[in-house]
Amino acid sequence: MSEILTVEELATILKISKWQIYELAKERTRSGDIRKHPLPALRIGACVRFRKTDIEIWLAQLTESV
Repeated sequence: MSEILTVEELATILKISKWQIYELAKERTRSGDIRKHPLPALRIGACVRFRKTDIEIWLAQLTESV
């Protein structure tokens, strides 16, 4: 099982604000549309969480598209 990260933990890893994490995740968790907001987020009850392995894959895809 992959490690689950909180918004605060992910913000620290990515060196961006918690607000930016929420903005990137907001539409993803509502619509499920990865094309609009590719940050792979999970909604667990009222909380937003992130699988560490999903974030690592997402980051690798970002570097490939540059």
